[in-house]
Amino acid sequence: MTTRMLETIAAAVEVTAGLALIADPAFVVHLLVGASLSSGGMAVGRVGGFGLLSLGLACWPSGAVVTARATGALFTYNLLSSLYIAYLSVVGGFVGILLWPACALHAFLALLLVRPTYIAVRAEWLGSSQV
Repeated sequence: MTTRMLETIAAAVEVTAGLALIADPAFVVHLLVGASLSSGGMAVGRVGGFGLLSLGLACWPSGAVVTARATGALFTYNLLSSLYIAYLSVVGGFVGILLWPACALHAFLALLLVRPTYIAVRAEWLGSSQV
């Protein structure tokens, strides 16, 4: 799988999650953690949806170009999300039908993005340090 394809898949996952949160944050939260939302939680959920939509759009590859920043951002987001979702289940006691599948998806994407992130960041760092 090419880095461009991987980045496109990861960005598409974030765009989809962002749109779902914007449309109905209460439903998404119920599926993920099995909890309900207050009106404040609905507002924050939608703002989170705007952020995920923006992340996905910003990281979407343009043509054949894959940037180190976009790859690194998607890796960081997926790594931290998988760790936090696992924490919510193990320590927080949350349960939801999509909690562990979401954790596995984010962990899998983070694992796939480790090498491309390392290569892209290293190439960018070496390129700028030689100037």
